[in-house]
Amino acid sequence: AEGLRGRVTMANQLSDRQDVVSHARTLSSMSGVGSELNDESGKPIWKNRVDSWKEKKNEKKASVKKAAAKAQVPPVEEQIMEEKDLTDAYEPLSRIIPISKNKLTPYRAVIIMRLVVLGLFFHYRITNPVDSAFGLWLTSVICEIWFGFSWILDQFPKWCPVNRETYVDRLIARYGDGEDSGLAPVDFFVSTVDPLKEPPLITANTVLSILAVDYPVEKISCYVSDDGAAMLTFESLAETAEFARRWVPFCKKFSIEPRTPEFYFSQKIDYLKDKIHPSFVKERRAMKRDYEEFKVRINALVAKAQKTPEEGWVMQDGTPWPGNNSRDHPGMIQVFLGETGARDYDGNELPRLVYVSREKRPGYQHHKKAGAMNALVRVSAVLTNAPYILNLDCDHYVNNSKAVREAMCFMMDPSVGRDVCYVQFPQRFDGIDRSDRYANRNVVFFDVNMKGLDGIQGPVYVGTGCCFYRQALYGYGPPSLPALPKSSACSFCCCCCPKKKVEKTEKEMHRDSRREDLESAIFNLREIDNYDEYERSMLISQMSFEKSFGQSSVFIESTLMENGGVPESVDPSTLIKEAIHVISCGYEEKTEWGKESLVGSMVQLQRIF
Repeated sequence: AEGLRGRVTMANQLSDRQDVVSHARTLSSMSGVGSELNDESGKPIWKNRVDSWKEKKNEKKASVKKAAAKAQVPPVEEQIMEEKDLTDAYEPLSRIIPISKNKLTPYRAVIIMRLVVLGLFFHYRITNPVDSAFGLWLTSVICEIWFGFSWILDQFPKWCPVNRETYVDRLIARYGDGEDSGLAPVDFFVSTVDPLKEPPLITANTVLSILAVDYPVEKISCYVSDDGAAMLTFESLAETAEFARRWVPFCKKFSIEPRTPEFYFSQKIDYLKDKIHPSFVKERRAMKRDYEEFKVRINALVAKAQKTPEEGWVMQDGTPWPGNNSRDHPGMIQVFLGETGARDYDGNELPRLVYVSREKRPGYQHHKKAGAMNALVRVSAVLTNAPYILNLDCDHYVNNSKAVREAMCFMMDPSVGRDVCYVQFPQRFDGIDRSDRYANRNVVFFDVNMKGLDGIQGPVYVGTGCCFYRQALYGYGPPSLPALPKSSACSFCCCCCPKKKVEKTEKEMHRDSRREDLESAIFNLREIDNYDEYERSMLISQMSFEKSFGQSSVFIESTLMENGGVPESVDPSTLIKEAIHVISCGYEEKTEWGKESLVGSMVQLQRIF
């Protein structure tokens, strides 16, 4: 019936079109005879034309009125989307997903069975001593008990593993996106030492994946620590900054994943999948050609660096390279990209890229990677002072461009963000054979042990791929995140119910004590006669901060800014000079850097980095 109805409708349309065509032909033929002729009904032809013109005009007015009315009253779907966005602003940004009982119950049953068997074994061993070799028997029993006890301790983290799910769309709905976004800035740290052992091309890919992350560009800064003061690293970073002007807009235009060129172009997948832009193939081919040329330039620098000149390396302007002696050189800082630096080829701003090589002198302990990361903490606090820090090794890249947003789903969630010190990302490796004969995937560690620890309290820090809250590294309390807007339902409940006074727990009071201790007096200066009470307290406070953080007023002031940012009282022209000061080799002398436990009860800052 539907098909027949469709045919009838089509026939009617065709017949109408034929009538129109025949009518038009009639009008054209009759108009050629004279305007006084009439149609079949006896009406003049000119009157028919006027009537048809009036009908078209009325139809046009009606359509305009209908469109205006439609614009005034939003469609139901748009109202639903607006209500959904408003609802998402009140929802949590993450949730815990327990492991399925079908997977967890058999594992727990096996653990219980092994525990029972272990108990029976110990009962047999203890009740049946070997009198002829009592010493050996006692030693073996003690060792077996110790191994059994360590096995039991190893099962606790695996007893209740959890998964976590983030809601990036809710994060965007709450804090916005683009230039007016309320997302917190993030400082990336990348550390390298010897470019001949850590290929500059791999470091360049890591930096490119950071610069191309899906995050507001003005809120991203990348600091590369060159602890070997190698001119090769400096020059390769300059080449990377130039190539990033083409690579970053290409990634964001076509939503490329992963955003590291070496691994993106080596993927054996259908790169045309979900790519509907007509110019994608052409621009991808051009970008691949540009990347091959970039690799040639980097490899040429590496080949040049194989043989060091007798007089040392010389820069392009003819001056000697300050880091010719890697163990005795001044501090060096170079800002390649950023707000005042070069823009991409589309004219857009790029994230800040900073080269840092701390000062090294004979007789001063540099503490290897730990000291380099501590120096990055200080220099980044002076230049950008983002409230969050994400550190990566030079051979690790960001394989998910939204990883920073996912970390912010925990850090900036008002419900759980106050209790989060850091977010640890798991590691995944490329180029592993199918059988994984060397266990490079670390499945047991990352997918079992770490998830189990997350179910208890939180995973351990594995040295890379971790997003820290900067104030936690200083030993301060959690940030004051913006409160959620009150809905009508909450307002009604508040009016009807008495407000409960929120009291700090013992854990929160202990966590806030660090800031109070630094703001209070730690030296007894009552014997000083020429100071009044206010000047004495100011001196005590200043000496307290200098003992903890060193003698840099800019850095000390930045440690008190919970939401980050450079202090307004600081002259921007002096920031580079102050940054050179905080990476000097003697800055940590007689301070608590690397000695005081700056992360609460976790570990010392020196051991963290």
